[in-house]
Amino acid sequence: MRHTASPIRYGEVPAAGRPGRGVLGVLSSYRTEVAIAIAIILLEIVVGILVPSALTWGNIINIAQAAAPLVIMAFGVLLVVITGGIDLSVGSVFSLTGMVTALAMVSGVSSVVSTIIGLGVGLLFGAINGFLVTFAGLAPFVVTLITYAVAGSLSFIVTNGHSLPVPDMDYWLLNAGTMVPGVPNYVLYCLVLLVVIEFFLKKMVAGRWVYAIGSSSGAARLLGVPVRAIRFSVYVVSGLLAAFASILSISYISNAEGTAGAAMMLQAIAAVVIGGASLSGGVGSAFGALLGALMITVIQNGVNLIGINSFWQGSVTGLVILVAVLVDRVSKARR
Repeated sequence: MRHTASPIRYGEVPAAGRPGRGVLGVLSSYRTEVAIAIAIILLEIVVGILVPSALTWGNIINIAQAAAPLVIMAFGVLLVVITGGIDLSVGSVFSLTGMVTALAMVSGVSSVVSTIIGLGVGLLFGAINGFLVTFAGLAPFVVTLITYAVAGSLSFIVTNGHSLPVPDMDYWLLNAGTMVPGVPNYVLYCLVLLVVIEFFLKKMVAGRWVYAIGSSSGAARLLGVPVRAIRFSVYVVSGLLAAFASILSISYISNAEGTAGAAMMLQAIAAVVIGGASLSGGVGSAFGALLGALMITVIQNGVNLIGINSFWQGSVTGLVILVAVLVDRVSKARR
């Protein structure tokens, strides 16, 4: 059966739903992602012309390390967005996870158990979001706005608003160590998640269900797709990846702040949108989310290197989101 004939718009799936063979077929399937990659390279070259140090290997490593938590968080948000939902709680979950993990270590709990506790925070809030959206029938925006407020409040309550150091001197190895020789862990995590999520979305039946729900949940239900189970699962994964991103971040900076995730929610959603996903659901790829996160990080890095007031970062990011949304609207109008 050809996917383009399906009423659930499988034809909009970037890779798996489009015909094509060889390198040219792959490039055609991922043409949006290729365009973003080219834009990132051109942007970095422009910054490099203005500030030559931008093109040094050291700065490129800094960009990759700074982008890793956002990339991981964006992967989770991507799954929710493809189903036609939204997760506004990821930034607060990011903050709360860091505070809880650091507090557990300060209290004498081992780093391994503290990490598991931190991941549990993400699982808990993801499950709450998924339950309220899926089984209680509440709007995703309302539900995740509530959990955003609750998790944000708790991130200050657990330590009375104080920042916490990470007492384990070897905890940085979780981020910058090397389980695979020559590949820093923060790169390894992103690559593994990229492959797993892209394979899931494009090659597995459950991944096709994610797209189907975002395209038309009613049609998907009539075709026997377990809509509730899939929707619940993507919110759980989003919460878990937000927590993992936080743990990776505190491992990097060896400190936890109650406001650490304040801007992360907007950036994660921006990364997904810039990467080609549609907020109306049914479209998106892990490659696009990764490239969107890299573009945001490159913009932030370039603003800092050029010497532009950092307060402009939000405006620049907002402008990029606007362009991405307009491009999506125009592309839909032409179909």
